[in-house]
Amino acid sequence: MNIKEIIAKMGFGEQSEVTVFKHEEDDSDYAVWKIEEGGVTRVLKKTSRQELDVYDAFLASAECGAPRFYKSIEHDGELFFLMEYIKGHNLQKCDRESLTAALDALIYLQNMYWEKRELQGIGHGFEASLPGRQKRGKYLNDAELERAYEQYLQIYSDIPRTLCHDDLLPFNVLRAEERAVIVDWEYAGILPYPTSLARLIAHCEEDESAFFYMTQADKDYAVEYYFEHLLKEKDIDCNAYRRTLDYFLLYEYCEWIMLGIEYNDTGCERFQKYYAKAKEHIKKLT
Repeated sequence: MNIKEIIAKMGFGEQSEVTVFKHEEDDSDYAVWKIEEGGVTRVLKKTSRQELDVYDAFLASAECGAPRFYKSIEHDGELFFLMEYIKGHNLQKCDRESLTAALDALIYLQNMYWEKRELQGIGHGFEASLPGRQKRGKYLNDAELERAYEQYLQIYSDIPRTLCHDDLLPFNVLRAEERAVIVDWEYAGILPYPTSLARLIAHCEEDESAFFYMTQADKDYAVEYYFEHLLKEKDIDCNAYRRTLDYFLLYEYCEWIMLGIEYNDTGCERFQKYYAKAKEHIKKLT
C-alpha cells in the first residue's frame, strides 16, 4: 500500500506529514492515518463499502455525533475515506462529563432514526446481525444461560429499533471539548435500541487499572440518563427498559463464554470471569 499515492489522490502534497494510529488493544498499526499539511489536519481511513454506506445513509446529514466526512476514493481495489480529525480522548478511563457527551451523541443519532425500519437493509442492520447472535447462543453449554439467552433473542426481535453502533466500546468514542463523536461505524445499522448502550457499559470495571474503567455510579447514571433523554418520550416503560437492558448485558457477557467454548479455551481468565458474571447476572432475570 503506497500511502503517499493515496493522500495525493485526496489532494495532499508531498510535504504532508503522515502518522499512523495504533490499535488500543495491542499497539499494532491500524489502517488509519493522521494527515497534516498547511495547518489542516485530517484522518484517512482504509474502509469497507459497508462503512461507507453507513456514512452516506445515516451520518452525512447528522449535525453531530460522528466525525465530519469529506471524501472517499478507491485505490488498487481498496476503499479509503477522509474525515475530520478529533483532538481529544476516548472513554477508556471514563468521567461523568465525557460520558454525558457520549450519551448525548448517541441519543441525538438514535432520535433521528427511531423506528426507521425501511433503512435496516443498509450497513449492519437487523437481518445481518441476527446470525451472529443466534450463533452465540449455541456456544454456552449451560442450561440456565441457554434459557435466558433464548429470551434475549425473542426480545431482540420484538423491541423498537434505531441506528445503533454494534461495537460501541469506550475506545470508539472520542471526547473533544464540549462534544463527543462516535467512530468506526462499519458495524452499524438499524438495530434494537439498547444495542449500543449495553456495549458501552458492559465491559467497564471499577478498577482504575482496568482496560475499560467506569464507576458503578456512572453506569447507573448512564442507564437513567438514556431513559430520561430518549426513551421517556417514546412511551417506553422504565421498568420494561431496565429489564430489556439486562438481557442485552447478558448478550455482552456471553461473548467471552462463546469464544472460550468455541476455541476450547475455557480455562482462560476472561472465560472464567464472564461465565461467573453471566451466571450471577441471570439471577435478576428469573
